Amino acid sequence: MLRVVSDVLTEADAQQVTLLGLLDLSAAFDCVDHQLLLHRLHRDFGLTDTVLNWVTPFVTGRSQQVVCNGLLSTIQYLQFGVPQGSVLGPILFVMYTAELRHVVAQHDLKFHQYADDCQIYVSTLVNAVHSAIDRFSCCLEDAEAWMTASRLRLNASKQDAGDMARLTT
Repeated sequence: MLRVVSDVLTEADAQQVTLLGLLDLSAAFDCVDHQLLLHRLHRDFGLTDTVLNWVTPFVTGRSQQVVCNGLLSTIQYLQFGVPQGSVLGPILFVMYTAELRHVVAQHDLKFHQYADDCQIYVSTLVNAVHSAIDRFSCCLEDAEAWMTASRLRLNASKQDAGDMARLTT
């Protein structure tokens, strides 16, 4: 976030305003599709053979079971999610979402990500703000479409609060 603040302050010194979108994902680490992750690791990062064979059992073949009042539920095998609390979990998530950077770049906007915290922003002169708003809106639509295709969800409750703030300012 320090980089984003630095960029915003630098642009303000240059008499520019910045539009900033903070993307809050719901249960982001739990929504990672195992097969899609493995496909992206192979296609986008060139993981093959030994490395891919090492990563595959780390993310697949996981199960969960619940105990309630001393009774065990049936074992459920997970098709989604990366292990939280591990060193690899956030790294795999960033690799899973790496394409989002390209979606944002197509609109000539800036993107910053730290694990599941994503910021999209653009700075512009005040007299060009309407054009920047249009680009920003199109970018957010494309980013949301990409997230939906990647089985990720924006946090609707925080998105609605943002919409309310925008309406009141």
